[in-house]
Amino acid sequence: MGFLQEARDNHVKKKVEEALRHKMKQKALKECDHYTAKYAQCASGRTISVVWQCRKQHKELNDCLHQFTNDAVLEEMKKEYILQHPGEGSARR
Repeated sequence: MGFLQEARDNHVKKKVEEALRHKMKQKALKECDHYTAKYAQCASGRTISVVWQCRKQHKELNDCLHQFTNDAVLEEMKKEYILQHPGEGSARR
C-alpha cells in the first residue's frame, strides 16, 4: 500500500483528530505523572535557575511524554477510531 493510499485511509475530520490529540496528551500526562512530580519538586521555589538545576528532570519528563505523544501513536489512534466508527469520522470526498 502506497503512502498516499495509507494517508487517505487514516484521514479523519479535524474535530475528531483534535479530540484524539487531546486524549493522547491526557494519557501521556497520566503515564508520566511520576516525572511531572519530580520536575515540579525540583522547580519549586526557583526562577531562572530552574533551567540548569532541573535539566535532568526536564529531559526525563520530555522523554517520557514523547513516548506517548508522537505521530505514530496518533496514527494508531486514528486507525482504531476508524475501525470502531466506520464512516463516522472519515472526511470522504
